[in-house]
Amino acid sequence: MLDMDIRSLSIDWRLDHATIQREQFFGRFSFSAYHAVFVDPADISLRWTRDVPLTADGARRIDPRQDRGLGKTLSSWMSKRRTEAEDLLRRGGGVLVCRLRTRGEGLEIVSEELPSERIDRYAWLPTISLVDKQHQLSFPANGRFVPRHGDDVIPVDSDCPFARYFEQLEGHFVYDAIYEDLLSTPMDRFARVLATNRIGDVVALEIPFEEGRLVLVPPVQGVSPSREAAVLMEAVEQMAERPSFASEPDWLPSYPLPGEDGLADELHRLEERHASIDAKLDELRRTWEQTTRLKGMLHTRGRFGFVPRVAEGFEALGFEVELEGDLLRLRSEEGDALVVAEAADGPRVELPSYRTLLQATDQCVTDGEGHIKGILVASGSRALDPKRRPTQFSEAVLRGCTERNFCLLTSFHLFKLVQVALSSKGKGLAELRRALIECEGEFRGTESS
Repeated sequence: MLDMDIRSLSIDWRLDHATIQREQFFGRFSFSAYHAVFVDPADISLRWTRDVPLTADGARRIDPRQDRGLGKTLSSWMSKRRTEAEDLLRRGGGVLVCRLRTRGEGLEIVSEELPSERIDRYAWLPTISLVDKQHQLSFPANGRFVPRHGDDVIPVDSDCPFARYFEQLEGHFVYDAIYEDLLSTPMDRFARVLATNRIGDVVALEIPFEEGRLVLVPPVQGVSPSREAAVLMEAVEQMAERPSFASEPDWLPSYPLPGEDGLADELHRLEERHASIDAKLDELRRTWEQTTRLKGMLHTRGRFGFVPRVAEGFEALGFEVELEGDLLRLRSEEGDALVVAEAADGPRVELPSYRTLLQATDQCVTDGEGHIKGILVASGSRALDPKRRPTQFSEAVLRGCTERNFCLLTSFHLFKLVQVALSSKGKGLAELRRALIECEGEFRGTESS
């Protein structure tokens, strides 16, 4: 494939590129006539799922004696494509790129006179058996294309031509299946794992067929066919200039080359430093997230975003905070309080949040707890810079809070109180708490400018 134009064919996979010819799986162009073939097997099973109904046991089954030739035709096509793929890989040293899908609904071709056969989306794949002293990879016989959906695709091998493919299309991969081996064969003994999900399931794989390569990749979304085609062709062209994957035998380290040991030692030292730096980065990221998440009270909303950040803000002021349904209960030596925290996309927090607080404080009286302070935390115009936000509560809310001796506090005022508390390292917190407990109406004082 060196020093020549790479002839490419896409099968049921829309790839817009000047050098890629397009065809259907049940079309006339042979795989082995090309250097690279791209196959999306998703639609292959439509040939029988549209015409063969489900039987009582939930399977699709036909008899070649009664199906007007459908079974023989499908079996012949699978055999034809399997031979072509085998020739492309083994005799042609080509590249076959296949999107990783589930096997889909299969079709059983059953006859009393002929051997039974089961076909599915991958019945056309050629077979290969790779063996070492302890393991064996039988593909696709022992392969399981397990249904699993996600977008957490993590590239593994950065030194492979397809690493660029995953790098350039990062964030656009959405897998429908993962690849597993029935015998739990360690894949890296025989093949190159290109990508996994976050728990280590294989979602992209390169399997050597002598000088040829079969590459399984997850589908992409949100990428134009021309861009995907360009990136795929770049990967295939680079792959054509490299030898296929081969695992090192156990005895190979017994034959060192001059300077190899020194390089290995240096590589080991750098890997240890890299691991140490990664651990430090993870620690710093966690500390950063812990330190800065209080900013969430300025822009988030809801009981899972805004309310927890408000609760942490009051904790920073020295209150003991408990979540009671949609309310926060504050306790301190300066006094206790009930808090309703409400964030709105519009400019103002309206009466429903005030009424919730009013009902909660009245309930405390009827339950025998006595009068308890009410605090309403408002966050309006969330998309605006807090310094540029207009009044964040209606006149009715202000009148109600003032009449009932409630404290009306914007999330920006609470945030500035938290800034004061954190910068003072705990000094003067009692005064801040007392100012909130004694406030009647809109809170304005005892915060940094």
